[in-house]
Amino acid sequence: MGAVKVIINKELKVAFNSLLIYIAYTAFLCVTGFVCWFSGKNIFSSGQASLSNLFNVFYWTLFFLIPALTMKSISEERKDGTFELLFSKPIKTWQLIMGKFFAILLQVVICLALTLPYYITIASLGNVDHAVGFCGYLGLILVCGCYISIGMFASSLTPNTIVAFFITFAIEIGFVVLFEFIAELWGSGFMAALFTYLSIGEHFDAIPRGVIDTKDLIYFISVIIIFLALARHYICKNRF
Repeated sequence: MGAVKVIINKELKVAFNSLLIYIAYTAFLCVTGFVCWFSGKNIFSSGQASLSNLFNVFYWTLFFLIPALTMKSISEERKDGTFELLFSKPIKTWQLIMGKFFAILLQVVICLALTLPYYITIASLGNVDHAVGFCGYLGLILVCGCYISIGMFASSLTPNTIVAFFITFAIEIGFVVLFEFIAELWGSGFMAALFTYLSIGEHFDAIPRGVIDTKDLIYFISVIIIFLALARHYICKNRF
């Protein structure tokens, strides 16, 4: 685990010495702040202080933010030719992947921590269930873990960061929109149930309401493991 910690520290140092992370944070807070407080569909549009509306705004904003954070994770290493230098050290491929994954996840957690004033404001204006608030943030972190693993897989496919961004975005659309749409087309039966299960929204929707189901946790962990394994496969494939 020592190598993983070194990679995490290195990735965080690089990220926070770059202007991109501050632009991403600023854009996230501006978009969520506007939608939450000033838009026609603000969090009080239902007539009450709603945590579910708050987490829904975060959910969709992170959908667009994560590809920007992950697009350079592996692509840039391939483009700059630094893989050879990394693997000349006693670092295994899985350690590299886990280090980069947790570094990006920590960046997202920090981003979510910056939204705590939103949560505190809502809590001060009405009665909120703090357990539901905890579940909402946990659900967002799990969803982000899936997006990050997808982004790292996409980044492992190409040295072009822009291409990696759009591949990530396309796969996200599949999990968030397309699978649910296909399930509705089937209506009922095995195929409808299958595509419903594959939809990220199906597993996220209940968590901000305080319902944590084992099958949802298994789903998120499985998606993360599968895409990180695919990323590892393509990294190993391109080392030779």
